[in-house]
Amino acid sequence: MKLAKVRLGNEVLLESRRALLQGVRVGIVTNHTGVNSRLESIIDLLAADPEVRVTALFSPEHGIRGDVAAGEKVGSTVDPATGLTVHSLYGETRKPTPEMLADVDVLLFDLQDAGVRFYTYTWTMARCMEAAAEQGKRLIVLDRPNPIGGVQVEGGVVQPGLESFVGLYPVATRHGLTHGEIARWLNDRFQLGCDLVVVPMEGWRRSMWWDETGLPFVPPSPAANGLDMLTLYPGLCFLEGTNLSEGRGTALPFQVFGAPWLDETRTVAELSGLGLPGVLFRPTYFTPCSSKHQGQFCRGVQVHVVDRQAVRPVALGAHVIAAVRRLHPGRFEWIHWGRIRSLDRLSGSDRLYRAAEGELPLAEVLAGWEEEARAFAAEAAAYHLYD
Repeated sequence: MKLAKVRLGNEVLLESRRALLQGVRVGIVTNHTGVNSRLESIIDLLAADPEVRVTALFSPEHGIRGDVAAGEKVGSTVDPATGLTVHSLYGETRKPTPEMLADVDVLLFDLQDAGVRFYTYTWTMARCMEAAAEQGKRLIVLDRPNPIGGVQVEGGVVQPGLESFVGLYPVATRHGLTHGEIARWLNDRFQLGCDLVVVPMEGWRRSMWWDETGLPFVPPSPAANGLDMLTLYPGLCFLEGTNLSEGRGTALPFQVFGAPWLDETRTVAELSGLGLPGVLFRPTYFTPCSSKHQGQFCRGVQVHVVDRQAVRPVALGAHVIAAVRRLHPGRFEWIHWGRIRSLDRLSGSDRLYRAAEGELPLAEVLAGWEEEARAFAAEAAAYHLYD
């Protein structure tokens, strides 16, 4: 069997830092992605270990086995394989309660990130850090790769008043960090007071994309089906704030978009004329089996990644929204979460909305985001664990 180039934090823990688990009651925050390079579950490994006392499990969005659709509440249950209680952190509460942590001394966090600020696993970690600080518990982050690398940082940070579970703290859209690095930054920058331990990986470099790690790929959520999807996701996720299908319910989520009313030929011509780096566009057609426009024939566009190093997905997503809004003024609509536009929470401000509505030059918005990304990257560099 070919060995992985990267040794994950969970492998380092069990091979050389087992003392962290001795004499304590362990709760594990994980799901189907919490596996080692041999695809063995951290739940199964620790539950079967006579030297480790696992007392509870905690599940994020998508559930402990990753089978729950995006945004759906996750219920608390019992894990049939181990008999352990599974506390939901994406249901009635998103922060461990004192009752949930009553039989826990140490929380182990082992979840695979997508490298994007609005992926909710990051904020599950942040809420666990806050609870651990408040309740005198230790939190151990078992670090994992950023699947789209740790070099490129893009997009704006969340502005005050727009904090939500797709951005609780001012992180750039494509943050270029691992969970362990984000945890270190959060704990220091916002003085959370968490008894935090990060178990770093061995062999990971910032320039690595997932397919350069030697690790098998486990989709971190139902729609995150591969590296092309993850490459485009930091920008095409903005489409969730509109009445365009972002490809959920198809084989190519966040790689195709469309609607029954979309003029696919004009949209492709408009986007192709922008000369956006690293991508090509073509007309496509699909019928989503779930989510927006379920069961309806959609005219759409497929975005093809031809040079992943060159792609700037955040700018790409902004241009897609601006182009479709301009070409379809009578059919394009914005979606709201309560009284707030979904796009504003996803993008971190109302500036992209205002640009799409013709109130601001899009170039000005993108330049502002670039400045925010540079400032965030400079600050976060002090918390890097890898070269």
